[in-house]
Amino acid sequence: MMMVKREDLQAAADAGVLNPAEIDGLLAFLAQRDAQSPKQGGARFSGTHVLYYLGGMLAIGAASLFATIAVEAAGMGALLVLSLLYAAAALGIATKLEKHGFGIPAGIFATLAIALVPLAVYALQHLLGFWQDGAQAQHYRDYHRHVDWRWLLMELATLAAGAALLWRFRYPFLMMPVALTLWYMGMDIVPALLLQGDAWGQEAWALRKRIALLFGMLMLLLAFFVDLRSRHGKDYAYWLYLFGLLSFWGALSAMGSGALSGKLVYLAINFLLVFAGAVLGRRVFAVFGGLGIALVLGDLSWNLFKDSIAFVLVLTLLGFGLIGIGLWWSRHEAAIAGRLRSVLPGAVRELLEARRPG
Repeated sequence: MMMVKREDLQAAADAGVLNPAEIDGLLAFLAQRDAQSPKQGGARFSGTHVLYYLGGMLAIGAASLFATIAVEAAGMGALLVLSLLYAAAALGIATKLEKHGFGIPAGIFATLAIALVPLAVYALQHLLGFWQDGAQAQHYRDYHRHVDWRWLLMELATLAAGAALLWRFRYPFLMMPVALTLWYMGMDIVPALLLQGDAWGQEAWALRKRIALLFGMLMLLLAFFVDLRSRHGKDYAYWLYLFGLLSFWGALSAMGSGALSGKLVYLAINFLLVFAGAVLGRRVFAVFGGLGIALVLGDLSWNLFKDSIAFVLVLTLLGFGLIGIGLWWSRHEAAIAGRLRSVLPGAVRELLEARRPG
């Protein structure tokens, strides 16, 4: 890859090839494109990037505290106005940063605007009387802790805003609040279906797990579709994969019946997750799959060799066995991946090549 330094651009400007006023903007653009190049295995974090994302997450997390302070100080009307002004300011800053070539902070400010949408809808719901009988009527922060059907309106508005801003700004980080909202929706839809029923009874809990499992599977399919569509550009699928796996794997883990057959099925599914992660080049699959495998093997070892020194031996052997499987896979990964790619559609082969870790 050709490396372009400021000295090179300055020399071009001195030779009359480049306008000197364009040097800073061009450098920012090249740095942003290089940092997000999929051929380099995704975004490469520098100290500056860490500061960008840390500041952005602090600003997004502060929205709940901001909501509480605004409500205590002036009520829901003030909260609605302030959240809208806050979002408008974030969008204005994002637009200005984008014009100057600062893509990462622009995406973070646009994400902040999306994160403020549920806050504004929550205040509007209060003004319209939606929360008069709500158990968490005065605490927006409970949006992240309690399940309630009224959150669905906030989630739908957030998804609409996320789609609009993704169309406008096209930065992968904007997928984070969208994926998080889809995950919340998978939990809140059960109380919406059981408005007059017990949302926490045994039957409702079983329904909640099934719907969370289904939502997770749909999010993973959506992530794969998005991955295919964006295979030649930025990675828009990462957050969908993460929260889709969180919903699917979490619901699957909560469904365990304790029977040996169920544990073996769960073990097989987690091995498939690890395999899928290796094929797709998505380490997040391997993380969840590896955790599930460790849970099942640990549980089986404990029940079979409880109060025995053999328990330690079995766990050690299992650990060595997994390392051995990893070594075998590393030696044969290229050949296996090559055989798989030969029978896959062309678009999928391009995706695997584009997302292959470098």
